[in-house]
Amino acid sequence: MSTSGAVQAAVSSAASHGVVSVDPVVLQDGSNVIVHLRPAPVVARIAARTALVRPTVRDHFARDLSISAFLASRGVPVVTPSDELPPGPHTRDGFVFTFSTYVPHDPSAELTRPEVLKLLPELHAELRHYDGALPTRGPIDDVDNTLTYLDGLGVPDLDQFRSRRAELLSEWDAHYNDVQPLHGDSHYGNLLMTPAGPVWNDFEDTWRGPIGWDLACLAGARGKEAAQRAVDVYGGGAATSDVEFQLEVRILFGTLWGLLMENS
Repeated sequence: MSTSGAVQAAVSSAASHGVVSVDPVVLQDGSNVIVHLRPAPVVARIAARTALVRPTVRDHFARDLSISAFLASRGVPVVTPSDELPPGPHTRDGFVFTFSTYVPHDPSAELTRPEVLKLLPELHAELRHYDGALPTRGPIDDVDNTLTYLDGLGVPDLDQFRSRRAELLSEWDAHYNDVQPLHGDSHYGNLLMTPAGPVWNDFEDTWRGPIGWDLACLAGARGKEAAQRAVDVYGGGAATSDVEFQLEVRILFGTLWGLLMENS
């Protein structure tokens, strides 16, 4: 995937809606390409590696916009869909992308894991009111799709990951309880530090699951002690064993995503 091609597709699409960017700046180039369409207060999120392993990446992007708009309407500090032009999702030159409002922030400033854990209960309380359709096996779907993609590339030694996936899936139902809409990728990098305070961002991975998944995203280590610490800081609401399990799913998910980044 060409980063310059992705940027050009977003710039051209924005121009067709009357938003001209003469100085686009890439803010992130990883799973997706995030570009500020300067001088416009618009940020384009362009599917990059996510498009390789998510056949429904357009749906992921649409959920991000839908949930962000919903939370904003309830007063939650979030990055909102752009009102400068239709937010999308759009498709141009083979790229899928959306447009959001640029939020001035300090990219070098990050909250700690405990600080984010303390903010999660309020976000979860608002997300419970969202009644739109959501996936119910978010990270497992990504594991399956990534394994299929890596297999197609001929990446060796994938059987160990298939075996681990089967082990975890055999325990999935036992830990799939008290489900609700989640952030889905609730690490501290998805909170923008603004002059007005932290602003939630990136609901692309939202799914309907147990809150233990969002806690596992912030545990920082595997094992019972890390899981219990996350539960305690969050304020209860999840069994330690459930967070432990979701940590193991998260580790498999992260390991495969690392292989994807290395091989794409």
